[in-house]
Amino acid sequence: MQEITATEFDKEVLNAECAVVDFYSTECPPCEALAPKFESLNNLFGHRVKFIKIFRQQNRSLAEKLGVKSSPTVLFYNKGQRVGEVLTGGIKKSEIIKNLQHLLPEEEITKQLSSQQPTVSLFDAAVIGGGPAGLTAALYLCQAKVKTVLIDIALPGGQVSTTHQVSNYPGFIEPQHGYMLSHQMSEQTKLCGTTYKVAVDIARVDLNKKTIIIDDYETVKAKKIIIATGASPRLLDIPGEKKYKGHGISYCATCDAKYFHDKEVVIIGGGNTAIEEADFISRFASKITIVHQLDKLTANKTAQEKAFTNPKISFLFESEPRAFEKSGDRMLTTVENLKTGSRQIISSDGIFIFAGMKANTQLFGNELKTDPWGYIITDEDMRTNMDGIFAAGDVRSKKYRQITTAVADGTIAAIAVAKELD
Repeated sequence: MQEITATEFDKEVLNAECAVVDFYSTECPPCEALAPKFESLNNLFGHRVKFIKIFRQQNRSLAEKLGVKSSPTVLFYNKGQRVGEVLTGGIKKSEIIKNLQHLLPEEEITKQLSSQQPTVSLFDAAVIGGGPAGLTAALYLCQAKVKTVLIDIALPGGQVSTTHQVSNYPGFIEPQHGYMLSHQMSEQTKLCGTTYKVAVDIARVDLNKKTIIIDDYETVKAKKIIIATGASPRLLDIPGEKKYKGHGISYCATCDAKYFHDKEVVIIGGGNTAIEEADFISRFASKITIVHQLDKLTANKTAQEKAFTNPKISFLFESEPRAFEKSGDRMLTTVENLKTGSRQIISSDGIFIFAGMKANTQLFGNELKTDPWGYIITDEDMRTNMDGIFAAGDVRSKKYRQITTAVADGTIAAIAVAKELD
């Protein structure tokens, strides 16, 4: 694997048969997560493909010329021509392999992948999920001298990392940007000595054998497992939703509100998330229509008061969306009045859906006991019905789901695990 500068780019990349280029930066957690995957793929395919790293901070002119605006960014070149996708952020090994198909025959890729030697990693405790619950659990375990690995299919942070501001986390006088709060939590846990395996594909989890297979070749074995996989936005499951997800329909205001400057937006939902995010979106959008199925909002009173006095926000109560369509650059939302049955079409530039959450338990089969809504049932020490398996945070069945309650769950689970290991 080579590291080059801008002056060598033409020779080493554009004149090469094929190349994969990683623009990285220092003090960059996603870059750190990518590095071992990039190196392992170089070991597999380096005899046929050049794997090249470029320090973006010292080669800004080249990066800007190529449209590289963040780190890490991975580009693919075949005979000097850029091919495939531009990969950024929490890049998975499988995403790079998928794009190698633009450089090598599929049968050659398959043959090389089959030649890699499976590995086994042994830990005292494995934490699956890198949100506040998982990060706190890993921190406490690490400080208790328990050999711990934190595994996540994304980068650490969970939902907090896409929250605009957090104003109710103790210890901060001023509201904190969600991404910074989650970054600080993650760095604290990493510096303690927790092993990170993040932005990976989890192929299978066997809770009885306490094994986790990641990226199809590494098996992680642990004596105890803490499940902290959180919850994710619930889909409405109506026509057009999946088709336009990411293409007019969003579930994250922090991620996408900035794209709606002086534009019109429809928001689905009336709970805390919907109304608080509506206030944030109103900083950008010129008009917001909130569609809510009940005759009144269910958000906290403070959020409601701000929404009702915001001149940009209007409401359609006792109404539900029935379909989403697109006409040119405009999104069309078909809305039904639940009292009269009448329908209308609302035209907007984008749609945000905040219709509740669902537990992320799809990795674990049906052996864990759950409540009627699919959240994992635990005792007061976060133990599940399975020996040596714990659950913490939003994935757990409980009354309130906040950052503070997730952190508390992670603390309790870690202390319980440490005591059992003693």
